[in-house]
Amino acid sequence: MVDKVQRTTIQEEKHLSGKMAKLQETVADATLVELAHEATEIMKNNEVHEGGADDHMERVESTLASKEEGLEKILHKADDLRMKTLRNITQILSPLQAVHFLIAAAELHLRVHDWGKKKDALSN
Repeated sequence: MVDKVQRTTIQEEKHLSGKMAKLQETVADATLVELAHEATEIMKNNEVHEGGADDHMERVESTLASKEEGLEKILHKADDLRMKTLRNITQILSPLQAVHFLIAAAELHLRVHDWGKKKDALSN
C-alpha cells in the first residue's frame, strides 16, 4: 500500500518537474531576451525619464503575465499533490499513527522555517 502511494507520488512529481522545466525554458525565450536588450538601450540612452521606459515596462509585464499564470498553475498542482499524498498516507495509518505523523510533519515544518529565518538573519 505504501509502495503504491510512493510510486504514484514519484510519477506525479516527475510530471510536475517536467512541466516546471518547460516553463523555465520559456523564461529565456527570444521575446524576453529582446526586451532585456531594449531595456539596456533605454538605460544607455537615458530614455527612462523621457517616457521610453513606460511602454517597455508594459510589454515586459504582459510578456511575463502568461509565464506567471503557468507558474501559478504548476504551484497549485504541486499543492494538490502534497494534499493528495498526505490524505493517502493518513488513510493507510491508524488514527493514532496519523496524529503522530501530522505532529511530526508540523514540527519539521516549523523547525525548517525557524532555521531559514536564522540563516537569513545571519546573512544580513
